[in-house]
Amino acid sequence: MQVKAVLFDLFDTLLLLEKDEAYYEPSLRRLHDFLVRNCIRASFEDFKRVYFEVRDELYMETAETLEDPHFNVRISRVLQRFGYNFDVSNPIVNGGTTAFGDEFIRRVRLDDDALDVLRKLSGKYKLGLVSNFVIPECVWKLLDKFGLGEFFDAVLVSAEINTRKPDPEIFERALKMLGVNASEAVVVGDTLGLDVKGAKNAGIRAILIEREIVGAEPDRVISSLKELFVLLEDC
Repeated sequence: MQVKAVLFDLFDTLLLLEKDEAYYEPSLRRLHDFLVRNCIRASFEDFKRVYFEVRDELYMETAETLEDPHFNVRISRVLQRFGYNFDVSNPIVNGGTTAFGDEFIRRVRLDDDALDVLRKLSGKYKLGLVSNFVIPECVWKLLDKFGLGEFFDAVLVSAEINTRKPDPEIFERALKMLGVNASEAVVVGDTLGLDVKGAKNAGIRAILIEREIVGAEPDRVISSLKELFVLLEDC
């Protein structure tokens, strides 16, 4: 069946992250600096240890349900470990999320081909964005920063709907927003266990962009976004 919609992953597909998660520690330090100025007394190393304990606990708790709680939940739980009973809507919790997110945004760059590819595809296909990310506000800021938002007819961020790839639900919601069937769409992403598996779970064909492959079976593999034009004609 003819392709009518293309669903893109965001990070390491359209936007590129620093290698080996080099963005993480500076972002965490900025979060820690904010919290030290506003409440906690803890060294960065103690804070970092507790942060990763909480993060890993949350992923274990949601491993089966594939829920994706907002980053505020992490900060609230971390602060509780240090004796501060701040709920997820507390201004200090919100401020901490913003601090982390602002540093993260500084460390993201646009794929060289992304804008050109989206411009050419947007007149021919319905375009959607499906991203796993626990700070949805960052996604929206990044779309605005790089001028990507105008191209998408549907944007789904995991923490906004509390479900993450590879759960088919996030893809199914995107299909519904775009008004197409699974057989009329393709997913383009860089991760086998999330993008390819999630697409397959929803009955959608998958194209893997080869950033770093560790075994799997996408329908097609590309090495740059520009290769999409030929592949979509053949789907």
